[in-house]
Amino acid sequence: MFSKLEQLHRRTGKKGVGRYDYLQQLVTEFEDTNSTECKEQVLANLANFAYDPINYEFLRKLNVIDLFLDQLSEENTNFVQFALSGLCNLALDIENKEHILHCGGVRIVAACLSSRDEDTVLSAISTLMFLITSRIETRVRIVIIKNRILIVAEITTPEIVDCIFRLSRSRNTRLRNLATIFLEDYCTTEQVTETREIHSQSVDVANIPLPKN
Repeated sequence: MFSKLEQLHRRTGKKGVGRYDYLQQLVTEFEDTNSTECKEQVLANLANFAYDPINYEFLRKLNVIDLFLDQLSEENTNFVQFALSGLCNLALDIENKEHILHCGGVRIVAACLSSRDEDTVLSAISTLMFLITSRIETRVRIVIIKNRILIVAEITTPEIVDCIFRLSRSRNTRLRNLATIFLEDYCTTEQVTETREIHSQSVDVANIPLPKN
């Protein structure tokens, strides 16, 4: 259940909520520690705090969005998973969304679609969907899907649509279902049709007979 600022004040008294100071301590701990396990725990905690809108302003002031984005290029799969979960939690808020887009977050998040970790891929698809907005902005592409005007920015590029289409054919039910929702709700019929035709024309190398000596 989301917190309300008034409720936090009632629980913590005149000294304030103390939430910002605690979050700042977490960020400092992440930056100062050399322990991988400790960093993982901090990222997991920050991702959990990102679930509650009461923390959004604090997290922006502490540059946690940038911290999350930086971790997506790490080799440690837990770093990537926790950071992406945090971004997914933050991406529905318009200010957070704009910051992620401004920092090139779409490209960084889309790179996680090729992860071997199921939860990471699910979070990547969800984050991309959350980053799509109905707010009019500059330098973006506007499309109308299911009678909705959507600002898709660079989110539905052919490369990303192709990757999502591949996931929609996955044997993994969770990945297949979420990828299908992405294609149906955030891509035009033309985009999906074109991608499907490209895949239908491709040849499975595994089915090509080897030449005889």
